[in-house]
Amino acid sequence: MESLQGVVERLTYHSEASGYTVARLKAPRTSELVTIVGSFANIQAGQTLHLQGTWCDHPKFGAQFQVTQYRETKPATITGIEKYLGSGLIKGVGPITAQRIVAHFGLETLEIIEHQIERLSEVPGIAQKRVKLIQTAWVSQKAIKEVMLFLQCHGVSTTYAVKIYKHYGDEAIATVSHNPYQLATDVYGIGFVTADAIARNLGIEPGSEFRYRCGILHVLSEASEEGHCFLPEADLVERVVKRLEIEEHHPNPDRVVSLMHQMVQDCTLAKTEISPEQPGQFAYYAPSFLAAEQKLADRLQELLKHPLAIDLLRVQRWIDRFVGKTGIHLSTQQRHAVEMAAQQRILILTGGPGCGKTFTTRTIVALWKAMGKSIALAAPTGRAAQRLGEITGQEAKTIHRLLEFEPKTMKFKRDLDNAIPAEAIVIDEASMLDLFLANSLIKAISLDTQLLLVGDTDQLPSVGPGAVLQDLITSQQVPVVRLTQVFRQAQASQIVCNAHRINQGKLPYLEVVSDVPESDCLGLDAPEPENGVQAIQELIGGLIPDLGFDVAKDVQVLCPMTRGEVGTRNLNTVLQALINPPSNEKSQLVRGGMTLRVGDRVIQKVNDYNREVFNGDLGIIGAMDAEEQTVTIDFGERSVIYDDADLNEITLAWAVTVHKSQGSEYPVVILPIYMQHYLMLSRNLLYTGLTRAKQLAILVGPQKAISLAVRQVKDQQRYTLLSQRLKMAGATMGSHP
Repeated sequence: MESLQGVVERLTYHSEASGYTVARLKAPRTSELVTIVGSFANIQAGQTLHLQGTWCDHPKFGAQFQVTQYRETKPATITGIEKYLGSGLIKGVGPITAQRIVAHFGLETLEIIEHQIERLSEVPGIAQKRVKLIQTAWVSQKAIKEVMLFLQCHGVSTTYAVKIYKHYGDEAIATVSHNPYQLATDVYGIGFVTADAIARNLGIEPGSEFRYRCGILHVLSEASEEGHCFLPEADLVERVVKRLEIEEHHPNPDRVVSLMHQMVQDCTLAKTEISPEQPGQFAYYAPSFLAAEQKLADRLQELLKHPLAIDLLRVQRWIDRFVGKTGIHLSTQQRHAVEMAAQQRILILTGGPGCGKTFTTRTIVALWKAMGKSIALAAPTGRAAQRLGEITGQEAKTIHRLLEFEPKTMKFKRDLDNAIPAEAIVIDEASMLDLFLANSLIKAISLDTQLLLVGDTDQLPSVGPGAVLQDLITSQQVPVVRLTQVFRQAQASQIVCNAHRINQGKLPYLEVVSDVPESDCLGLDAPEPENGVQAIQELIGGLIPDLGFDVAKDVQVLCPMTRGEVGTRNLNTVLQALINPPSNEKSQLVRGGMTLRVGDRVIQKVNDYNREVFNGDLGIIGAMDAEEQTVTIDFGERSVIYDDADLNEITLAWAVTVHKSQGSEYPVVILPIYMQHYLMLSRNLLYTGLTRAKQLAILVGPQKAISLAVRQVKDQQRYTLLSQRLKMAGATMGSHP
């Protein structure tokens, strides 16, 4: 074991997730930079480090110092202090401010910041407000340092260390030491696997009750990411045993069941019979899931038992006048939908592309307006809301905005006691409603209000848990109008025709890509994934701009999965280099192995209620501030500022998964379909991806993969009891007329 000391000159590579780092170090009495390799919880250019490790000779990169332990020492040189201060460790101090401070105070800089920080106002260009900002950041950074030193051996990144400190404050180390599994519950980004690794390093036994309890909740959480609201007992036990099993520990299924029963007793787990026809078969829920499912079913039935009294003849006469005035023909199905919307408390309007859902919705809104009703329009995503507003000619909001989320309380203002102030509500893209959003919405609807849910049940189900729209239809408790007739003008679109062909289990008709395409649905048979990547680059660099589209604004690549050559991760790197390459005019930063650049398209990965940005929202990076360590992202007409510690909430979106594209439409969609994603290939995935395209869709991949996707009707069965709860609630209250 040898020792080495020096100043970090630059980072060649640093993984936020694992801490693995390759850096270049300036050691004293040598002109050559030294390559150091190891795991660092927190490393920045300018830090002075005392390292212990061994020298090795890499066959490609030469001599490297493999670090096994390290500690930070304060820099002793002017250059070191400058780099240390300007490295991004202290919010409010970037490279330029650091240069000014060190030029003024020299080697005493750190001593002055530590003990006489008010003297920073002596430095030209630093106002009193900035001094307070730097002081707060310095104190916070010192406190965080302890947490980071504690966590650095466990591969927890700087970003998560900051989040842990923000959440627990001075209790951080005590909490993590006592029960590191608490992190999996409390801190976004730290899951069971990371918490488990920390626990093992702290010497907590694999058979610890903390570990088992966290494992049970983690398995239910994983199941919810698959769309399940609960797991049957046998399924849950099997998954937990598999998850908790490690080399030196084999969990006993009986102990798992015993702990599950204890957790039901102390209300950290909920248990219910799956159905009266299956006595002894139990479902296990996280308590909030069971409560949401029960409340949603009960409230829907409450709404349904309040019938409407209307003059149907008057409605029919209005429809006749409306059709005569607009000159647009309503099909028998569409007319029936409009009449039903006038009569029913809740109505579901469903159907595929080209069947007239849009015009039917517009007509229903016009009828409600003529009836003097106050109307609210909403959709799960910003883009879907914008489109709904355009087709109806009045303001539409996201459901979160309609419900008026309050960040201080982390709750919606609109609820049972403070209903949405509207007599009629339209929710578009209702197939995207998950259990929790649907429950929040329905409980905020007054018993005197009408509700129209518009959606396509052939699309992928919601990203969140549940299959709400499908369950409402299956329950046969809610009136449904299904539009099936494809209109003549829609038949001119090969996108629409192919969507219906796919739904019928038939292969799509794809025109071979050429310089002068005649249809709006093209195919490019690139046999292998690497050919597909090349083909997508050529399309974006040639055909698509030649057809008059703006590749930076109009094109969206949709992938079945994130992994592989034609997955979102790799394609985002490739497309970023092609569409938004680096330049001296564009600021950029590297976080977790991902480069973010001004002008990049990004997507929000989680619901962030404080910023009112939600899972699946697309934005463009508008600005970066090195001094403040912030990134500004433009989401349509709103600009949202992200701190450095929260950048793990976003990722590049030149390519996104088909699941994340729900509720959005794009002028051009490129859809790579390859056998490397065979697990995800399905009819409804192909259908959903294709129908996101408004003007041009291009399928890239071999016929074999496209054929598999069409044939593969994935069993969309999610573990949810909403449909039967609705029936039971209906039986209890008496069915609606």
